[in-house]
Amino acid sequence: HVQLVESGGGSVQAGGSLSLTCTASGPTYERGCVAWFRQAPGKEREGVAVVEADGTAYHADSVKGRFTISKDNAKNTLSLQMNSLESEDSAMYYCATGIVFCVVTASQESFTYWGQGTQVTVS
Repeated sequence: HVQLVESGGGSVQAGGSLSLTCTASGPTYERGCVAWFRQAPGKEREGVAVVEADGTAYHADSVKGRFTISKDNAKNTLSLQMNSLESEDSAMYYCATGIVFCVVTASQESFTYWGQGTQVTVS
């Protein structure tokens, strides 16, 4: 059983930066696809970035060049560095993992394990 716990959310002004961390436990974490999703009020949950077991990363077009996903298998952590934040980035951010085809457009239903989310507010 995998447990995921996000941290690092908060409030920031437009143009600022935040770094999110997802700490994982469980044997499947290293082998699976790990991802960051976000959901703004009234909107569907969307994939932000994913990273494959070998470290290959993909980012949604809306965040490409501004956000960077990375993982540290030794520490069992997944990170999302967010720079040049915009008001449209305000959302609840979730990390997720599962044995899935690892693309940023993968459906949320494909992921087995989810964290509880961390709020990011950009004003």
